[in-house]
Amino acid sequence: MSKQAWQLEKEMRDAAVPVDRRKVGSHWIKSDMEFPHGDELLRWNWNVKVPGSSAPDVFFMSMVQDWANQGYDVSAAEALIPEGRALEAANNLTDLRVVSARIMKALKEAPKIAGHPYHQYEHPAAWEEVKAAMPASKGYKPLSGWQDAYAPRILQGWIGQLAGGSFGTAIEGYVGAQIAHVYGEVRGYITQPETMNDDAVYELLLLDVFEKTGRAITSDALADEWVRQLPYGVSAEGVALRNLNLGIYPPESGTFLNPYCDWIGAQMRGMVCGMLAPGDPMEAARLAHIDAVISHARNGVYGEIYAAVLTALAFVLDDPREILTVAAGYIPAKSEYAAKLAFCFGVLKAEKDPQAAWPSLEKHFERYNWIHAYPNLAADMFALWYGGGDFTETMALLAKAGYDVDCNGGLVGNVLGVIRPVPQAWAGPIGDLLETYIKGKERLSIKALAEKTARLARK
Repeated sequence: MSKQAWQLEKEMRDAAVPVDRRKVGSHWIKSDMEFPHGDELLRWNWNVKVPGSSAPDVFFMSMVQDWANQGYDVSAAEALIPEGRALEAANNLTDLRVVSARIMKALKEAPKIAGHPYHQYEHPAAWEEVKAAMPASKGYKPLSGWQDAYAPRILQGWIGQLAGGSFGTAIEGYVGAQIAHVYGEVRGYITQPETMNDDAVYELLLLDVFEKTGRAITSDALADEWVRQLPYGVSAEGVALRNLNLGIYPPESGTFLNPYCDWIGAQMRGMVCGMLAPGDPMEAARLAHIDAVISHARNGVYGEIYAAVLTALAFVLDDPREILTVAAGYIPAKSEYAAKLAFCFGVLKAEKDPQAAWPSLEKHFERYNWIHAYPNLAADMFALWYGGGDFTETMALLAKAGYDVDCNGGLVGNVLGVIRPVPQAWAGPIGDLLETYIKGKERLSIKALAEKTARLARK
């Protein structure tokens, strides 16, 4: 019997030994580079090397894995994965095109599995339905209005996000055991940190649109900005950008032939929504929903809502455990995301020792891709729960967990930065520079970005 996609992905992930970034540089794209297309893009999707860490990935295998986790019978697509990998290794791109197309056809035609757990949950889609399904929506009142003291905390939030993201860039895509095998216990930057990433760019686009529209911002207006500014996208964002260019706009852009719609791509960018609504977690959730449905659906959308609410709550609460707990009330109660939150809380509350907690969390989420929202949600909660609000200790716990460490470092770092200033050991090395691959935004001042965010939040 052939192995399932999740088993193949797990074997590859567990065996992947980090490229030692102390000896080898990263290979992030620049704004003037030509982005992969045609056979180059096809091959890239069969043999990815993550830009910051050189971790391996096979996106065709990953999409089959995630379609299975969404309750579809993907056996026909799974059977083609070994052939596709062999064709890519042999540089037989002619036949690889056919196998790739056949996998997409098999996924498109994959039947739902009756009785699969995924289909037993409720996943409201429209904002008002999502809001109504949140336990926190009953009698909701903002916890705080705008306060001038929030402006410097927004700056610290941005610094924390970019420091955490820079920290994780060197080790993303690997499991904690392999990270420790190469680096030992990681408690600081592995290399001179670089803020170049594919995470923060989506937050920059949201700010651009928010500056024009204010709180009347719409998913369509934000989608237009994606088409205007984004040269490319990966996984869910790549599919969404393709859909947008075909005239398929939100929310369909996040669902049409998008097997990655439960992944971390929305969860990694919700923090800006929380900084635009400090002390008002419901408004943060609304903004996150507007943004998330461009590229995600269901649990992927709820992931961005949770990230946004965590950030908004950090302005009025200073205990990470309390923030995690209160934020859970802003997730639709009968969704799978809520069930995964409840499982994580059960483990964290039962175990005083983080070394005992993480194996239970890791085992529970083993069927999910390293870029999926769920295992990274577990890593975020694990680090915030046991980190005690200490930036270094919390980042060290993220390194022990592994997975999408730059996205997790960005979220966790933002929350901690809002609570209290980022330590100089973390803030100093990144200085005042955010680098991106978007034309016209290649080099940005973090302070100016924070000032813009605060000015818009104040409105």
